[in-house]
Amino acid sequence: MDTEAIRLLSAAIAIAIGGIFPAFAIGQIGSKGLEAMGRNPEAAGKINASMILAIAFAEAIGIYALVVALVIKFV
Repeated sequence: MDTEAIRLLSAAIAIAIGGIFPAFAIGQIGSKGLEAMGRNPEAAGKINASMILAIAFAEAIGIYALVVALVIKFV
């Protein structure tokens, strides 16, 4: 294998792993948040705000993986 193929494979692995786990985390956050809102509808505002913040942090991890994959590919 030449270095270009290794770089492309490394970038693909980085974005694949970096995309799977944040997607799983966002699904879990959404699921548990909706479950909590169903159990306690009066606290839906606080739960929703916390849930959106946690989803943003999980999404940021996916964006970091994208940046790492782009650095591997182009640098």
